[in-house]
Amino acid sequence: MRLLKIATCNLNQWAMDFECNMKNIKTSILQAKASGAVIRLGPELEVTGYGCEDHFLELDTVTHAWECLKELLLGDWTDDILCSIGMPVIKGAERYNCQVLCMNRRIIMIRPKMCLANDGNYRELRWFTGWKQRGELEEFHLPVEISEALSQESVPFGYGYIQFIDTAVAAEVCEELFSPVPPHAELALNGVEVFMNASGSHHQLRKLDIRLNAFMGATHARGGVYMYSNQQGCDGGRLYYDGCACIVVNGDVVAQGSQFSLKDVEVITSQVDLDAVASLRGSISSFQEQASCKVKVSSVYVPCKLTQSFNLKMTLSSPKKNMYHSPQEEIAFGPACWLWDYLRRSGASGFLLPLSGGADSSSVAAIVGCMCQLVVKEIANGDEQVKTDAKRIGNYTNGEFPTDSKEFAKRIFYTVFMGSENSSEATKRRAKQLAEEIGAWHLDVCIDGVVSAVLTLFQTVTGMRPRYKVDGGSNVENLGLQNIQARMRMVLAFMLASLLPWVHSKPGFYLVLGSSNVDEGLRGYLTKYDCSSADINPIGSISKQDLRLFLRWAATNLGYQSLADIEAAPPTAELEPIRSDYSQLDEVDMGMTYEELSVYGRMRKIFRCGPVSMFKNLCYKWGTKLSPAEVAEKVKYFFKYYSINRHKMTVLTPSYHAESYSPEDNRFDLRQFLYNSRWPYQFKKIDEIVDGLNGDSVAFQGGEASSGKEVGVVAANSGDPSAGL
Repeated sequence: MRLLKIATCNLNQWAMDFECNMKNIKTSILQAKASGAVIRLGPELEVTGYGCEDHFLELDTVTHAWECLKELLLGDWTDDILCSIGMPVIKGAERYNCQVLCMNRRIIMIRPKMCLANDGNYRELRWFTGWKQRGELEEFHLPVEISEALSQESVPFGYGYIQFIDTAVAAEVCEELFSPVPPHAELALNGVEVFMNASGSHHQLRKLDIRLNAFMGATHARGGVYMYSNQQGCDGGRLYYDGCACIVVNGDVVAQGSQFSLKDVEVITSQVDLDAVASLRGSISSFQEQASCKVKVSSVYVPCKLTQSFNLKMTLSSPKKNMYHSPQEEIAFGPACWLWDYLRRSGASGFLLPLSGGADSSSVAAIVGCMCQLVVKEIANGDEQVKTDAKRIGNYTNGEFPTDSKEFAKRIFYTVFMGSENSSEATKRRAKQLAEEIGAWHLDVCIDGVVSAVLTLFQTVTGMRPRYKVDGGSNVENLGLQNIQARMRMVLAFMLASLLPWVHSKPGFYLVLGSSNVDEGLRGYLTKYDCSSADINPIGSISKQDLRLFLRWAATNLGYQSLADIEAAPPTAELEPIRSDYSQLDEVDMGMTYEELSVYGRMRKIFRCGPVSMFKNLCYKWGTKLSPAEVAEKVKYFFKYYSINRHKMTVLTPSYHAESYSPEDNRFDLRQFLYNSRWPYQFKKIDEIVDGLNGDSVAFQGGEASSGKEVGVVAANSGDPSAGL
């Protein structure tokens, strides 16, 4: 046997906070060494934080990273342990995203990332160059101050691996695993047994199994030990890096870290037998044949042993059952952890939420309640950092600290029901009941006086007073009256967030939480600068359908029973008067259902469908229910209102990223915001196709499309929440 103790980790790094990042790196190394590990893997760009973005273009950022690495190498941090440290490095005129492999106070080699992540939320090509030389390792001259401090002039730089006396180890950086020809395949043929994947991978609903399957697949057919490290937390932006550091041996997960956690550092370790890798490879004929004619990869030799021989005092790690959260749990825990990081790092003293008693704002309230539960639980488990942060934010004195989530919520969470003459008693009651269940400080405010004052001012200026549609007013008047209410709520929310702490003699300020969902953003079913305008929004990239599932789950699992009634109520904005023969409903206002919106969103973003392609695919998907002409009208109606309202996405509140069809304009869904909303060319093409069909419908053989008949990949997957991962 060749027994090897290895360690990988989840680190909660913060972009550009080098002191915070170094503290976490050192803690992880200490814990790895204490466990007896001889390899420690950290996340991608862990020294700077992954989300520095254009700060990577500043020479200071690279310089500070070298200074931090020098601090590690001048101490005893790397004694008797191979450490893979992620940081940016400039070589010549190019800037690279690198793993710096260090041991015994020396840099052994620098491995630049070859395949850069450059889609979705990622823009690595804006800041880095991918390494393209697969030949010999090149000589890299260290910065002068580093060279002098370490008495080391140069190091090997490039694509290669480290050959120890008893095994071979190599890095594979994040995106490279998912490339068409991943490096681990070639490295395995060259005898590499341990692969270290440093990553900066963000959370997305239903995504984790795809990631774990990739790790398992990397070693299932070719053998090997695959180590994965990730950041975990909000490092300053919309993304939540969801940890789940893990170790895989020959396709089996033997260690798996948490996906969501309030911990700043989580180290997982495994004791593995490398002979199991050699044995598997020796039993696969195709592996032997391909290894015999492999393309040679460069290596750096280190005359050192990492493994130990057979020893009954050393236990071996066994395969574990993969741990996955349900989508409802992901909605609860991911945004809750993201909110906690944002709260403790922003300097704020709490949150304020306009709570309408509807599904969206109630989902946000439940997530804050979940956050409070996680904080109290983590303190009870002995996490001193969480305890310190909670005491400061909750303004605890005399040695007190949170022991009850409702008591903690009372200190850090305001909810406000801003009712009007159009609000129902049912929503008012539900909002108050939910706030009591969570423990929030709840206010009931009537905004009719403020709205009336604005309308009186308008009447004084213009001589006219608008009326609601149900009272004989025009659509313009009706919309204007709704927008006044919505915008008054936004102004009032920010005023209360800044002044309520002063009223209650509390320090600091409160962050205003938004509560618009991804489908409303896609359709533009929100008022610009209403309560969708906030400091941050934990559900802005989550669909209405997923939120309703979450509410049902949270009613039982978080203990907020009123959520069941809230979920069952029909969605309504309550911005128009309620009459015996009229009650405002979201889906009626929008002219489409939330389920249809999700289908449109996936087709538009995930499957890259313009109006014509969407029409064609929906003819298959909805062909048994609707005629091509009816499908055409639905598609044109969606694109009309999507394009009319696209400008609203330019000022969308920064939202937790969770859904692959998010219309978020700032990072993820980059499109114009001024459209010709008539789409004359595209809509004409649709009309021509409809006319050419002469009333024909899709010819499904033997029955309905909804019964599992053939409709094509796009149409079939447009209703799948897992599409686009």
